[in-house]
Amino acid sequence: MPSPKLRHSVRAILLTEDHRILLCRHSIPDPPGRFVWAAPGGGVESGETALAALRRELQEEVGLAVDAEPPHVWHQEFVVPGHLPGYDGVVNDYFLVRTAAFIPRGTMSDEQLAAENISEFRWWPLSDIVAYRGSDLFGPRDLAELLAALVAGGVPPRPVRIGL
Repeated sequence: MPSPKLRHSVRAILLTEDHRILLCRHSIPDPPGRFVWAAPGGGVESGETALAALRRELQEEVGLAVDAEPPHVWHQEFVVPGHLPGYDGVVNDYFLVRTAAFIPRGTMSDEQLAAENISEFRWWPLSDIVAYRGSDLFGPRDLAELLAALVAGGVPPRPVRIGL
């Protein structure tokens, strides 16, 4: 049996001093009407390092320049055939970027963001994620617990493996 074809992506946990995280609201095409709040980021292009991809994605999506090498804090790998066209699953590497809050506006136009299924950006206090009871999902699903552990324990010695 061949190895699954996985899409490698990077994501930034953009975290303020008062523990607010910037998330993007993604519409899920199937089933329609579903939304997921996820950290900004995207695919690593051929020949690109994970950090180069992270820097590029942050400039494009939210307009944040990152010069330092942020710590790699979470690693997510899941195989879900059909999750993304042409792929059997995804590998997401999450990096912690401490920042002051800012108004997200990257180099991508509203039309380009819509083509990426991004409809909104929001700074979420950790307490609001914990208390959320709406129909939107968070990616990863246990974001509240993971973020609380990161805030309480600091940067882990090696990336924590996380689930869907």
